[in-house]
Amino acid sequence: MKFPAVKTAAGLRGLAPSPGSDQQRLEIARVVARVALAWIFVYHGSGTLFDTLQGPGLHAGANFYATTAHLHPGMFFAVLSGTIEFCGGIAIGVGLFGRLAALALIGEMVMAMITVTFKHGLESSGLGQGYEINIALAALAAVIVVVGTGRYGLGVVIRRSLKKRR
Repeated sequence: MKFPAVKTAAGLRGLAPSPGSDQQRLEIARVVARVALAWIFVYHGSGTLFDTLQGPGLHAGANFYATTAHLHPGMFFAVLSGTIEFCGGIAIGVGLFGRLAALALIGEMVMAMITVTFKHGLESSGLGQGYEINIALAALAAVIVVVGTGRYGLGVVIRRSLKKRR
């Protein structure tokens, strides 16, 4: 069976102006994905761990995990979740161990869906919260797992520094 020819991005190149190379656009996309994920997860993680940015803090977080998510001991899961979100967000934001951090954040979002949001359905409107934001954040983290954090990260700086020492 023959499939019809499909125009690739390279075949469409003359149709729209495209500044820079494909590699430059990929690096920009990586930075955008990293900053978005970092901002969201650092915000929520710091709210849980340090009671900042109108977050619940550890004690209210522990109560939430014990009563709403039915995860015991609640304090353990509040600290674990806050640490994954805060440290994972920082790791992705600075580009150091980004793939590992993104994988942990995917796990965090899967657990949120399983324990809390899935029962409310997809939409986040009305009573309760749906799981649409969990899917979006997990998908964005999956992009980081697949393509990495790119050239503009601390991991690249460290690797270059180590190569110079050899």
